[in-house]
Amino acid sequence: MGRQRAEKLHGAEAFEAYYSSLFGGRWQSLRAALLAEGVHVALNMGGAEPYYLDPASVCAALCLPVAGKSRLLDLCAAPGGKTLVLAGNMDAEARLFSNERSPARVQRLADVVEKVLPAERAGRVQVSCSDGARWCRRESECYDAVLLDAPCSSERHVLADDKYLKDWSSARIKSLAIEQWALLSCAWRLLAPGGSLLYATCALAPQENGEMAGRLKKKFPEARFASKAEMLAVFEQNRASFSGILDEGRGMLLQNVFASAEDSGEGLHILPDVSGGAGPLFFALVQKS
Repeated sequence: MGRQRAEKLHGAEAFEAYYSSLFGGRWQSLRAALLAEGVHVALNMGGAEPYYLDPASVCAALCLPVAGKSRLLDLCAAPGGKTLVLAGNMDAEARLFSNERSPARVQRLADVVEKVLPAERAGRVQVSCSDGARWCRRESECYDAVLLDAPCSSERHVLADDKYLKDWSSARIKSLAIEQWALLSCAWRLLAPGGSLLYATCALAPQENGEMAGRLKKKFPEARFASKAEMLAVFEQNRASFSGILDEGRGMLLQNVFASAEDSGEGLHILPDVSGGAGPLFFALVQKS
């Protein structure tokens, strides 16, 4: 069944047809990996509690250059894992603005910051609750580094929940893409010249990943996308100074996960069938020249 026909259906049959059309013969192995238990690394940041996070998320957050940056922004931050990675790498005088639009989720974010980070570092993280797509209406070009982990299809969670799978249709992808573009275009306007933006989703659908990055490139000619080699250089620099990974064994796992990332042109995609269970996670690094 082709992608166009799948778009007319809904539920589990539509889901299977849609992603089979995208991944072909690979879909069954990818599907099995999505249904398997995920893998995690423990971040021990010096606070009262550790935090467990998908290594693909750690890899993505470590690709955002933060050295020498004074104002950092995590625009859709809950539950807080990527905020922790940024906070663990930011300079001693830097401040991190960590935002979430959901009141329920922002409380979880605030708790994570308070319990996982040491007090001095937590004191330089400002948690807020607002719609990230509206931030650029009140300020612009004032953050040196921006991370946008956008709301997305999250197919791994859909597969694991019969209720969500029963209600699934490709219309959800189109609706999310509209929301993602509002957030991404706002994040770009918030980024200062010379700054870097990391866009990420845990989606499989190309409309939410490479096509979204391509739209940014078309709309803003000054957007310069980093290559995998360039992202690897930032990743290695940040990983070397990041003290949150508990042991070298887990540190080597991060290297292996990053090496498994597939280059889509505009960004990298870590998929669990070839990464040892990490992901899925798409991420692209863009510099405002």
